[in-house]
Amino acid sequence: MENKSSNLDILQLEGLKISPESAIPSFIILLLIYIFIIVSNISLVVLIFMDRSLHQPMYLLFCNLSINDVFGATIVIPRTLSDVLTPVTQRYIHYYECVIQAFCTHFYGGTSHTVLMVMAFDRYMAICNPLRYATIMTKRMVVVLSVSAWGVAFALIVILLSLTVRLSRCRRMIENVFCDNASLFKLSCENVLINHIYGLGSAMATMTCSLCSMMFTYVRITMVCLSSKNKKRNSKALQTCATHLTVYIIMLFSGFIIILLHRFPDLSDQRKLAAMLFHVVPPSLNAVIYGLQIKAIREKIYIIFMGKKK
Repeated sequence: MENKSSNLDILQLEGLKISPESAIPSFIILLLIYIFIIVSNISLVVLIFMDRSLHQPMYLLFCNLSINDVFGATIVIPRTLSDVLTPVTQRYIHYYECVIQAFCTHFYGGTSHTVLMVMAFDRYMAICNPLRYATIMTKRMVVVLSVSAWGVAFALIVILLSLTVRLSRCRRMIENVFCDNASLFKLSCENVLINHIYGLGSAMATMTCSLCSMMFTYVRITMVCLSSKNKKRNSKALQTCATHLTVYIIMLFSGFIIILLHRFPDLSDQRKLAAMLFHVVPPSLNAVIYGLQIKAIREKIYIIFMGKKK
């Protein structure tokens, strides 16, 4: 214990404050949620890749979102499940393991924005430029958009964590459910102004870019739908767009709450809960929203289950 106390490479993770009586129920609920996230998202990805009729840009781009949701949940939930059953005083994590987890959690958040942005571009092209859609949204373009979505987020987070790992450390306590950049640079007694500026600046820039692209996309789509007399086409467009917009709003609201609460130390418990929900709620809802709201996927799921019953 004394060695752990003197070694700044071994950090203590505060985690969720759960009473011993609530530990088992919390573990079971979180485990069931995690299983649901994994099964629902992976099942949708497998369904889309196995069914040639779903090999369309919209569904292929959605696979990025499902894969990212599985990644985001896996980087946080299994560790949290272990911590729920571990006394607070024994929740240790190595510094470099903490850095990797922080990188992955921010990478998940950044990729959530960039993937939804390229999905919005796909909907914009499909509805506002239907005659050019097939020539623009080729398989090559889908690959380019997917790689760009992951690549941009990766570059931003590499810079973010590089600014943090250069700092010396004088503290050991991670005041969060899991490791993130803000919790890491708070371990230092050095001047962390540049970390605050880049961290907040890159987060707000990402959210602003995604918000502006969404607003532009949906204003244009609304204008096209209002000027079109094809009710069936408009209904289909609005259904897929409403699905996409719902997923985006859930993700945007969850991320904004975390950024806001990090600036209020007195609300640490609320921030930890919000941080946990960011890795639980969107991954749980995205597959359900897309699976049930998009007609083509809903019909495939129905056929699979009806076929099994027969």
